[in-house]
Amino acid sequence: MTHTGPGVLAALILGACLTAAVPETAASPAEPEVLVRTFAGDCTLGCDLGMEDTEDSFQNTVGEDYGYPFRNVAAYVSQDEFTLANLGMTLCEDGSVMPRNFNFRGPTAYSAILTEGSVEAVSVANNHTYDYGKEGYAATLQALTEAGIAYVERDKGTLVTTKNGLVIGLYGATYQGLDEKAIVEGIGQLKEQGADIVIFAPCWGQEMSYRLAWHQQTLGRAAIDAGADIVFGTHPHVLLPVEDYRDGMILYSLGNFSFGGHFNPADYDTALIQVEVLRYPDGTVTLGRRAAIPASISSQTDRNNYQPTPYAPDSENYRRVLAKLDGSWQGK
Repeated sequence: MTHTGPGVLAALILGACLTAAVPETAASPAEPEVLVRTFAGDCTLGCDLGMEDTEDSFQNTVGEDYGYPFRNVAAYVSQDEFTLANLGMTLCEDGSVMPRNFNFRGPTAYSAILTEGSVEAVSVANNHTYDYGKEGYAATLQALTEAGIAYVERDKGTLVTTKNGLVIGLYGATYQGLDEKAIVEGIGQLKEQGADIVIFAPCWGQEMSYRLAWHQQTLGRAAIDAGADIVFGTHPHVLLPVEDYRDGMILYSLGNFSFGGHFNPADYDTALIQVEVLRYPDGTVTLGRRAAIPASISSQTDRNNYQPTPYAPDSENYRRVLAKLDGSWQGK
């Protein structure tokens, strides 16, 4: 698709898909360089301890076919410059099982799913990264590091330099302690350290709720006010609206993506969100157009097979996803 000029898309124009095939070539002196960012929701590349030996588990479905989970969205994620997802699990073989309802894990070899899926960075600032204790968390970070996958932790900031030299600042936080002062300070520090674009990645809200929790809009807007460009929210496991605020964008929740935590969840809807980042010859960086790719978390309709697949354009499912993202959906 040819870039037709800068400018942030209105929130309701999410259906006109900006494909990841945007040519990322050097800009002429009069035009900005166009770099595409892709955002994907919860990736649980494994399952609960009690599901591991079942026939339809993530491990028994995927096996060693590491390209399987992202195969049907490869046209989007493989040609962008940077993809960020939420890794809601641990990558480990050992560790202390923590007392909680679900303990999600996959083998450390499953870091290859991210590399083969063209995912450059993940958030581990969520409620499942300690499912197997400190040992499991350490194994996860080691597996990501060895695979060359950048990550952002809870209550911490990190800088990631992309292949085109853009510096992205990531700051993570979870609902167990959403401290507005710390978030604002962390975002400010990333700006001071030279981040061209700052992304705030909170794990927040209420699971399976289509309503915003009181803190989501307050903290999301505070993050933009502090200098964040994009807020990438996760945790509710369902899609929530996208909001334009000042010069930034708030993704309140992108729901599940490749989600091994449930054989047949109540809501299969998901989406990839793609955003242009425009870098001008004078070094100025702004957000450009954005678009959604409405999808199901599964390529099958009778069960979750952990392979996200785009919905047919203009289908009922496609339109429902867009309605969830623009806030017009009236379902519960």
